[in-house]
Amino acid sequence: MQKIRLDRLLSNSGVGSRKEVKAIIKKEEVTVDGNIVKNPGQLIDPTRSQVMVNSRPILYKKYYYLMLNKPPGVISATKDTLHHTVTDLLPEQYKNIRLFPVGRLDKDTEGLLILTNDGQLAHSLLSPKKRVPKTYYAVIEGLVSSEDKEAFRRGVRLDDDLISLSAQLSILESSQLSKVHVTIFEGKYHQVKRMFKTVGKKVVYLKRIRMGNLYLDESLPLGEVRELSQAELALLDMSNKDDISKDDTGQ
Repeated sequence: MQKIRLDRLLSNSGVGSRKEVKAIIKKEEVTVDGNIVKNPGQLIDPTRSQVMVNSRPILYKKYYYLMLNKPPGVISATKDTLHHTVTDLLPEQYKNIRLFPVGRLDKDTEGLLILTNDGQLAHSLLSPKKRVPKTYYAVIEGLVSSEDKEAFRRGVRLDDDLISLSAQLSILESSQLSKVHVTIFEGKYHQVKRMFKTVGKKVVYLKRIRMGNLYLDESLPLGEVRELSQAELALLDMSNKDDISKDDTGQ
């Protein structure tokens, strides 16, 4: 691994904002290999040097990958002046890492949301060319029929006159409140709700349970996050990820 600025290393490790980190360094609370360092721009190889803050070792990771079981009532954004955001739900150790949601879930939609600071992974999962599957569990007001299933398979004309890609609709229970799984391969605004509206039905509950080959951990409580395991990361098919471990000397 190439070298990285000390203040950036500490900030990316969740120690504090860049401004807070510089103040900590100025107070001589940071050591590298046992020596106090006063220069926030000093280049460090985190794989070779031991960095400590107030005698606490810092374990640096370039990228973070979190699974959030998104609750209703929060928006999929990093900042908002009116609403709570998914980043407001993060535990303190992740607050100063520049994490962002990979795609969006509607404010009232629950379920699987990935947060990361890896822009390349996000692009891979969201690129229209990749057609990454996203599966939702939904409760629908009205009887969902085999005709609806066929309409989804063909693609439905949405209210803005665009036609959706072919989607997979599985009927779990057909009643006045039908229960279904629907898998889409794109990410248009309010897409699942608009698709059902096109066939004369209303979504009353929506939860994303899968993205790519990664499924929501159903044991993860609403509003809670945890880091993905290596096995779960492999399910996101990062095989086409380029090596972007370049010399990090940015301000």
